[in-house]
Amino acid sequence: MSLQDALDAMEEKMMKSLDFVQNEFAKIRTGKASTSLVENIQVEAYGTHMRLRELAGIATPEPRLIVIQPWDVTVVQAVVHAIQKSELGINPVVDGKLIRIPIPQLDQERRKELDKVIKHMAEEGRVAIRSERRHGLDAVKKLEKDGKITEDDLAHAEKEIQKKTDEYIKEIDTLLANKEKEILAV
Repeated sequence: MSLQDALDAMEEKMMKSLDFVQNEFAKIRTGKASTSLVENIQVEAYGTHMRLRELAGIATPEPRLIVIQPWDVTVVQAVVHAIQKSELGINPVVDGKLIRIPIPQLDQERRKELDKVIKHMAEEGRVAIRSERRHGLDAVKKLEKDGKITEDDLAHAEKEIQKKTDEYIKEIDTLLANKEKEILAV
C-alpha cells in the first residue's frame, strides 16, 4: 500500500460517514413533506420485502402532503401497513388508488426532541470521522516504520489527514446547523 492509497482509503471512508449522516438527517421529519421520509420504507409485497419507491410513485404536491400511487392496486394495503409500522408517527389515508399522508405541524416539545436526535447523529458522524483519522494515522505511521516513506512524508501526511478530518467535521456541522434551522423553524 502506498501513501496515496492510504490517504484515499481514509477519505473514502470519511465520505461514507458524511453520506450516512446526510441520509439519516433526511429521514428526520421536519413538518415539511419530503419523499425521502417514506421512499425507503420496506413493504412486504409479492412474497418479499421491497422499498416503497420500487412499488409506487411518490410525490409532494403540497408542502404538508405526500401522495403515494402504487403501480399495482393490490399492494395498497401492504403499503399502508408498512407506513403505519414505521416509526415516523404519520397516518396514511387511502383515497381509492392513492395513499395520502398529511404531515402534521410539529409542536415545540417534539422539535426539541428532534433537535437532540440530530445532534446525537451528528456527534456519531464526527466520532466515525475521527476514528477514520486514527486509522489513517496508523496506516501512514506503519508505512514510515516499514521504510516506505520518509519522516518528511509522514509529517506532510499527518497534516493532510488533519486537514481532511477538519473539512469533514465542518461539513457535518454545516449539515447539523441547516437541519436544526429546518426543525426549529415554526
